[in-house]
Amino acid sequence: MFNNVDQMRFQLQLITLSVFFCLPALVNAQQPARKFDSTMKIGKAGYKVVCNNRNAEKNTINISPIGFDNSMRDFSFEINGRVRRAEVDDVNRDNFPDLVLYIYNGDTLNKGTVVCVSSEANTTVLPIVFPDIVDDPKLREGYKGYDEFMLMEGVLTRRFPLFTTDSTGSKPTGKMRQVMYRVGPGEKSGQKFIVMRTYDYVKQ
Repeated sequence: MFNNVDQMRFQLQLITLSVFFCLPALVNAQQPARKFDSTMKIGKAGYKVVCNNRNAEKNTINISPIGFDNSMRDFSFEINGRVRRAEVDDVNRDNFPDLVLYIYNGDTLNKGTVVCVSSEANTTVLPIVFPDIVDDPKLREGYKGYDEFMLMEGVLTRRFPLFTTDSTGSKPTGKMRQVMYRVGPGEKSGQKFIVMRTYDYVKQ
């Protein structure tokens, strides 16, 4: 259940999202592979992110924490796809900066996913798991890709067009699906993104 403050925030988010998603979807257009190199901070703490984006299917991403404890070193890991965009926000509401990376595969369907690195009191980092949409029978129905993402006040929103799923082949239905995630506890330990709200609507 959400209190009145949460409801007001949700309404403001919907207004902002409607404006954002009415803009041309340049983020999902096929773009030449370019090196991603960006530094993002909240206050004095944040992250420098570098990824060459050379391979459409797999790349190494290098992250340098900024403003962390001196014992925190640079780290790197592999991703399946290319980094297209990144943001820093406090997605788990612990007053420390978290890094959200938007990863897209190399095909024309622009299937996207999220990799999130969470600051643990600016002394170390832990992942926040983002669920694979194919694991949710309700959400994956009609899904083919063309993902758009937006992060606002800790709420992550994903939007994509819906397609028919009959044997004659996939065709656009003219509808969109919007999914809103918020960080919560994982099944065993750690944290994960949990679906907060989802709805379908007719594309204008």
